[in-house]
Amino acid sequence: MPYVKHDEQGHIAMVNLEPGEGLLEVPANSPEMIEFMKGMGMEQGSLQQSDMRLVRVLEDLVDLLIARDVIRFTDLPQAAQEKLLERRSMRQSLGALNLLSGSNEIV
Repeated sequence: MPYVKHDEQGHIAMVNLEPGEGLLEVPANSPEMIEFMKGMGMEQGSLQQSDMRLVRVLEDLVDLLIARDVIRFTDLPQAAQEKLLERRSMRQSLGALNLLSGSNEIV
């Protein structure tokens, strides 16, 4: 849970992941934390979009490492293999759908 310091008006002025002097622990999903995050441009939707873009980068990185024989697909844990195969299959299906729509964007 995050730890916050409030300003004179009672608004969050500082957030820290570690406890400290003058910091109060608050739930990460509290209305005041959500409002603070929105004010900082860290809305839940933005974080989720960023996470999805990062997932795509990591998928491509794994594919590159496999292609260059740095790692073998079978070196990965079984659960990771299954997730990567599932996402690869979904991306291929969506890619085929995008070709039909005339979009050049790769999912």
